[in-house]
Amino acid sequence: MLVLLPPSEGKAASGRGAPLKTDSLSLPGLTAARETVLGELVDLCAGDEEKAREVLGLSEGLRGEVAKNTELLTAGARPAGEIYTGVLYDALDLASLDAAAKRRAARSLLVFSGLWGAVRVTDRIPSYRCSMGVKLPGLGALGAYWRAPMAEVLPEAAGERLVLDLRSSAYAAAWKPKGQVAERTATVRVLHAPTRKVVSHFNKATKGRIVRSLLTSGSVPSGPAELVEALRDLGYEVEAEAPAKAGRAWSLDVLVDEIH
Repeated sequence: MLVLLPPSEGKAASGRGAPLKTDSLSLPGLTAARETVLGELVDLCAGDEEKAREVLGLSEGLRGEVAKNTELLTAGARPAGEIYTGVLYDALDLASLDAAAKRRAARSLLVFSGLWGAVRVTDRIPSYRCSMGVKLPGLGALGAYWRAPMAEVLPEAAGERLVLDLRSSAYAAAWKPKGQVAERTATVRVLHAPTRKVVSHFNKATKGRIVRSLLTSGSVPSGPAELVEALRDLGYEVEAEAPAKAGRAWSLDVLVDEIH
């Protein structure tokens, strides 16, 4: 199984270890594109601070994020699973997984990023600020920029596995599974059952719990239909819609009564 996750807006501080090595990151086919975005971002943030803040969509209170981006080439790096924080990652709680579940997480979790394209949770990266919705002056919208390199790399990364897509719309724009990969893909919404509405905080927390449940159970569904059964066995209420046409993804709604 390959699980596609969004990053977190907020991030933990960079580590004190060795700095980033772009050629050591997973999915080496993305290295050139990563280095291009990285160079553009560092140059932007090393120049006019107000322009950088505007481009990155940062409030006055987040002015320090601009300075942090200027140090991306020299800051200490730590595993991406420790860098990403927030509601989904708090619920996932990678650090508390047992050894077997951590190995499954290393193989199966892929975090999408405006800066890196996508990284595994074991890839060592510095803390940064650059969402997929950013339009860098020299590259334009990052969601569009990443489509070509992702289209080259992600089908191979998915292989013959089930793809569980938990990304938000901004990050889903960077890669849309097609053909046979799409047919093995399940996109998930989390709905408040009484209202049938998506609630952002609730949505993220439940997605984190879903991933944790799959990792700790050792469940290895081979396709979307098997995923539905696995989630129901784990106690989730799931409604599934198979695609009407070939080459389309499945749509799954996970219904939860309580918002927490």
